[in-house]
Amino acid sequence: MHRRGFLAAGLATVLASPRALAQMKMDDMSTMPGMEMSGHDMNAMTQGAIMLPEGEALRALPLLANEAARPSMFKAKLTAEAAIARITEGLETPILAYNGSSPGPLIEAFEGDRVEITFANRINSEASTIHWHGMPVPADQDGNPMDPVAAGADRVYAFDLPEGSAGSYWYHPHPHGRTAEQVYRGLAGAFVVKSKADPVPAEYGDMVLMLTDLRLAADGSIPGNTMTDLMNGRVGDQVLVNGQRNPRLAVAKGDRRRLRLYNATNARFLKLAFEGAAMTIVGTDGGLIEAPVAADEILLSPGERIELVVAFDSPGLATLGTLDYDRGWMGAGRPADAGLTLLTVDVSETPGAAMPPLPTRLRPIAPLSAPAVSRRLIFAEIMAMNATGMEMGFLINGKAFDMARIDIVSRAGETELWEIVNQADMDHPFHVHGTQFQVIEHERDGKVSKPPFVAWKDTVNVARGETVRLLLRQEQPGRRMYHCHILEHEQLGMMGVLDVRA
Repeated sequence: MHRRGFLAAGLATVLASPRALAQMKMDDMSTMPGMEMSGHDMNAMTQGAIMLPEGEALRALPLLANEAARPSMFKAKLTAEAAIARITEGLETPILAYNGSSPGPLIEAFEGDRVEITFANRINSEASTIHWHGMPVPADQDGNPMDPVAAGADRVYAFDLPEGSAGSYWYHPHPHGRTAEQVYRGLAGAFVVKSKADPVPAEYGDMVLMLTDLRLAADGSIPGNTMTDLMNGRVGDQVLVNGQRNPRLAVAKGDRRRLRLYNATNARFLKLAFEGAAMTIVGTDGGLIEAPVAADEILLSPGERIELVVAFDSPGLATLGTLDYDRGWMGAGRPADAGLTLLTVDVSETPGAAMPPLPTRLRPIAPLSAPAVSRRLIFAEIMAMNATGMEMGFLINGKAFDMARIDIVSRAGETELWEIVNQADMDHPFHVHGTQFQVIEHERDGKVSKPPFVAWKDTVNVARGETVRLLLRQEQPGRRMYHCHILEHEQLGMMGVLDVRA
């Protein structure tokens, strides 16, 4: 939908179907900062744009200790609670943290393991969950919003990691109406499922780079969302890697490093490139691809992950930075995301130990069978004024999320073709719970293109004006969610309920 038609369409929808709108009413219009400037510019001007120090040595994420006494078992506890972060000198920042850290501790387990994690919700007066993003867990263990954990309560999430499930997953809250806030206040962590026969050479290492963004007020606090944030999704003032601003990593000349990149932001699209080093894609959301693919740049929409092998063959500085990407923006002055340096790598003049070559084949990926069912999901957005303020909605097939309504009924084990049609004014990353899917084609402006390689995905960007077609199969019965992974849009209605039946 073009911007000039946006308000008119929104008014028509409000008049025709008021119950179809996810409403965000602002009774006092003076509480709508950002309507005439971007959230990024507004924050820089009115909140001082407190920036973290940069150039510190890159820290690995803390590892969640396995308390299990027997092999093939992972057992631990994750506590979500308020904490104080001293992320810049002289200021204390109230955050939410898992086990006292943000990002939360890295969880590492293996295919075939049994996982039992006790979640303790110690967030004051707020329900929460843990959603195991992308992982093939039973529906009642998925941390869906219809299964909240009350403030002060504990619950055990228990599931098995099937063979073939090695991949770069992550965990974050998914409570109804509070997901966006709990994530931008600090709740997110990485979960790596490892293969017992990994073809990527162990000499490359295996490092998680958790990409988040942060907005700080002048007093060090994290301010709440503005109207601009609700319209576009929250974009912070600085992008962090493992909680650090532009950290440094030292490597030897000729080193190869395996890096798992996670876009764990609420709404920031990251178009990335390495200057001074060569990138090779080896995996996506659901694990390794069939064969390595060289890449000059990559786009990670919110929720997506990618595995890279980066070759540091030239001494000097190599930098991971951002390129410009226009994902669509409502209101004046979208954030200037190009030119940010996220990671600086110091490549020594001295060669390191000889590195084994990357295999030319990584693993087979069998294509999903011909679909038995076809479905079409249409993304749309509406905004309008009424007597009490502004109404804003992000809809799928003309409807806002209703936890009591089942939108799709599927059969376990049955392949389906889903068409995700974006008629909205900005890009929307699509995520479905409980399974990995295969993207088969993109269509935009009448042109159809195939993905550059076959991959398992659980999140895919759907650009404005684009249709993405994918094949998926749910293996386990139960209720699942599908939604836009701009968390503010999910919260304002762009989500549905899928009931998978045996």
